[in-house]
Amino acid sequence: MQIEVVTLFPQMVREGLKFGVVARAVERGIAAVATEDPREHTSDPHRTVDDRPYGGGPGMVLKPEPVLAAVRAATARLPAGSLRVCLTASGERFDQRRARELAALPGLLLIAGRYEGLDERIVALGADVELSIGDYVLSGGELPALAVIDAVVRLLPGALGDERSSEQESFTEGLLEGPQYTRPEVFEGRAVPRVLLSGDHAAIERWRLKQSVGRTWRRRPDLIVAADLKPAASRALNEYLEEDSHEQDHSGT
Repeated sequence: MQIEVVTLFPQMVREGLKFGVVARAVERGIAAVATEDPREHTSDPHRTVDDRPYGGGPGMVLKPEPVLAAVRAATARLPAGSLRVCLTASGERFDQRRARELAALPGLLLIAGRYEGLDERIVALGADVELSIGDYVLSGGELPALAVIDAVVRLLPGALGDERSSEQESFTEGLLEGPQYTRPEVFEGRAVPRVLLSGDHAAIERWRLKQSVGRTWRRRPDLIVAADLKPAASRALNEYLEEDSHEQDHSGT
């Protein structure tokens, strides 16, 4: 997969790609990531990429000429069927479903804004979709771009050492992942749940599913409402709620 990032801080993006799953995927040729700096598409001595907003207001706005020139230069390196994404606070919420959709594409262009924002014509002329990684404000789009790259690249075939990893992670089925344990068996008085030591794989899978739906119900009930729970997950949630109610009765809460 070919990924291009239009950014005023290409080194920030390149440094963020030197670690973990993404770095290994790039080394193996599973993904390739390049950057395009709008400053390279300016003609004035100061390499100006921003200006004051029309109508007044604080901050500076990125100019359409250099940014769109950078977008078009990066787009020219992408294969047909690629998608151009502008990372903005007003975009559609980026989630695991969208990550899977992007991972199925041959290429991806990410536009990282800065300062007070982008001239709207950049979005209209240079992007196919706007995405947001959450309801908060960051100084620029480089961190969101890195988040999108990480979420997408780890889904590419061969990116993970064990392909089952991406199938068992949080949000894969619209639910949070349940608790995980490793050695030692007992640590500071807390023991690993006995079912995980039983060797009964069917029982372990049932326990993990129950913990997954239970944790989601407790921490992100909105996901339970939005999820179309399969029959096994619905049964697991009912069992979790019954056990939780039983424990509360015995504890007097």
